Amino acid sequence: MTTNPDEVREAVRARYAEAAAAVAQGATNAELNDDLQDTVGCCAGEATTNLDPTFGAALYDDADQDLPAEAVAASLGCGNPTAVADLREGERVLDLGSGGGIDVLLSARRVGPSGFAYGVDMTDEMLELARSNAAKAGATNVEFRKGTIEEVPLPDASVDVVISNCVINLSADKPRVLAEMSRVLVPGGRIGVSDVVAEDHLTPDERAERGSYVGCIAGALSHREYVDGLAAAGFADVEVEFTHEVAPGMHGAIVRATKPIA
Repeated sequence: MTTNPDEVREAVRARYAEAAAAVAQGATNAELNDDLQDTVGCCAGEATTNLDPTFGAALYDDADQDLPAEAVAASLGCGNPTAVADLREGERVLDLGSGGGIDVLLSARRVGPSGFAYGVDMTDEMLELARSNAAKAGATNVEFRKGTIEEVPLPDASVDVVISNCVINLSADKPRVLAEMSRVLVPGGRIGVSDVVAEDHLTPDERAERGSYVGCIAGALSHREYVDGLAAAGFADVEVEFTHEVAPGMHGAIVRATKPIA
C-alpha cells in the first residue's frame, strides 16, 4: 500500500473516474459495487434496490432519493451529511469531494432559492456527471468547481457550512484539509461531515490491514486524531460520534464542529 501523497491522489482520482464513467454509461450501484468493492470497499455503495444499509443511497430518506437516477447511482458515501449539518434556508454550503452531486443537490433544496451550494471535486468525469445531474434536476443555485480538498477554490469566509461524505479519509494531507475547512467558513460557521473513523487503539498499520486507502479504510483518522486535528485547525464544540461499524474497530461516524466567532 502506497502512502505517497501524489500516488494516493492519483489512485483515488482514477477509481472515481472509473465509477463516474460507468454511471454515465448506465451502470447501477450494484454493478459498481461488483467492480470496485475489492479496492473501493466502503465507498462503493449498493444498488438502489436491495440496498446495504451501511453505505450509499440507503442512508438517505426516500424523499432524498427523488433525484436524477445518475446522482443516486453515484452515491458512494458512508452517511447523509446534509442531514448531519441541519441545513437552513439561505445558507451557503460547500461539499468537499462532491462526486456525482447528490449532496450538493440535496443541500440546494434545503437552503432554498436564497441559499447556494458549491461542490468541489478533482475528477473531471465526476464534475461532468454532477453538472449533468444538476441540469436534469433543474437546480439553479449550485456550482461545481474543479479542485482538491487540500486547496479549495473558494475565498476566505465564503460559506456558512462545510459538508463532506466519506472523502476526508481519502486525503493524504488531512491537517491541510481541516485548515481549509476553517478558512472558507465564516466566523460562527460549522461543519457536518460523514466519514470513516478508527477506534483509538488501532495503529495505522492495523487500519491498513482492514482495507485499502482508496477504500476509505487505511487512511481513516482515529477518534482522537479527528478531535485533536479539528481543535488544531481552530474549531470548537468538536463531536465525533460513531454510528455503525464498517470493519473491525472502524466506524462510519458523524463529525460536527463550529468555527468560533472570535
